[in-house]
Amino acid sequence: MTRAITIAIFTRAPVPGAAKTRLIPALGAQGAAHFHSVLTRHAVAQALASNLGPVELWCAPDVAHPFFAACAREFGVALRAQPQGDLGVKMLGAFEAAPGPLLLMGSDCPAITPADLTACAHVLENGANVVFLPAEDGGYGLVGAARPIPPIFKGVDWGGPAVMSQTRDKLTALGLTWREPRVVWDVDHPEDYERVMREGLLHEPARERLPNSGAPD
Repeated sequence: MTRAITIAIFTRAPVPGAAKTRLIPALGAQGAAHFHSVLTRHAVAQALASNLGPVELWCAPDVAHPFFAACAREFGVALRAQPQGDLGVKMLGAFEAAPGPLLLMGSDCPAITPADLTACAHVLENGANVVFLPAEDGGYGLVGAARPIPPIFKGVDWGGPAVMSQTRDKLTALGLTWREPRVVWDVDHPEDYERVMREGLLHEPARERLPNSGAPD
């Protein structure tokens, strides 16, 4: 890369009962919250390992939770509060705050590697307007652009299976070029957690710190 590119990671505070709620039946509220913190730290480590440029942790509901301060101390990343609004508003806010090209990724896609991030950065460097890592569930785990493109973040059914297809339609209508180097997957359900463990994607032994399935918190 000839130009530094910022990497923004969206995450939320690992509050039991409010983080990774769809994992609670399998892990309990405390376990799901801890696993979310492990995923976030993994995402930050992968972003830093890409060595593309500054890494920012975009936090919800704000930057006040001690976990975020610990991440800033350990990794040296900047903390930013996610704007108010739907996911599109939040993501657009991150692009508008970036000084240049930005890769924006979620904290729950542990399959995203430094090589993926480098590949996405090269896509932008080689002239594409936008780059995505589509997700198996119909959304995307990463979006990158050299500048803010407001229309692609509006009128999308966030959280549904049509996010990527709706976004492609918008890009086509705008006459923009984009690339999709690889399909990834995120962690939403207990079977996704088991997949993470089975594929050994996390360096931190998350399972050892979690309560047994069905155990009270």
